[in-house]
Amino acid sequence: MTPSLLDLLRRVDTPTVCNAIEVAQGKRGFNAFTRGTMLCSAPEAGAMVGYARTAKISALAPPTEAPDIIKARRMEYYRHMAEGPRPAVTVVEDVDYPNCIGAYWGEINTTVHKGFGISGALTNGVMRDLGDLPDGFPVVAGSVGPSHGFVHVKEIGTAVSIFGLQVRDGDLVHADRHGALVIPEDVVDQLEAAIHKLLDTEKLILGPARAEGFDFDAFEAAWASFEAART
Repeated sequence: MTPSLLDLLRRVDTPTVCNAIEVAQGKRGFNAFTRGTMLCSAPEAGAMVGYARTAKISALAPPTEAPDIIKARRMEYYRHMAEGPRPAVTVVEDVDYPNCIGAYWGEINTTVHKGFGISGALTNGVMRDLGDLPDGFPVVAGSVGPSHGFVHVKEIGTAVSIFGLQVRDGDLVHADRHGALVIPEDVVDQLEAAIHKLLDTEKLILGPARAEGFDFDAFEAAWASFEAART
C-alpha cells in the first residue's frame, strides 16, 4: 500500500471504498463487508485503515483455564498487537455474541492500543467510557455497556467473524461509522485510481442535482453522462 493510497483511504468513507472495489473489479457483487448496524465511538472521525491484528475474547463467564495461562495469553495478546505491519487495526471477535456483556474497549485499553500505533478497533462486542476514549482511535463495535464482565483473551491471530465479515490476521481493513470491509489483495494496486474515477463519475450526477433549476430533463442528460463514464 502506497502512502498516497493510505492517505486517500483515510479521507473517504467505507461505502466509497465498497463502490470503488467494484469499479476496480469491473463488476458488482463485492461482499466482504459487515452486515447490520454497528456503533462508532467517534462517528465524525475519519476512517480507520490498517492490517488486521486479530483475536477472540469472552466475558460472559469466568475463564476455566488456570490463572497463569490466562495471564500469559493476555501478555501474548499485547505482544501481538504491539508487533506486525503498520498501519494496523485491531479486530476482536467476542465469542459470546449475540450475548456480549464485557466491554473490552474502554479508556485504558484503547489508550494502550493507540500507544502501540494502531489506528482503531473493530469488534462485534462491547465498548464503554464514551467521552474518555483517546482522539484518533475510533472503535466500531456491536454495542455499548458499562462493565468488563469476566473478559479474557481466548485466541490470538486466528480468523474472526465480525457481523458476517470474515477477517484473517493481516487482511487490509477499512472501517468507519457505516461498518467495515476487507480490501481484496488483488485490487490494492488499482484501488487509488478506482476511487478517483468513482468520485469524478459521481460528480456528473451530484453537480447537476445540486444546481438550481434541476429537473427531469437535466437528470436524464446527467444520467447519460454518468452511465457513459462508468463503462
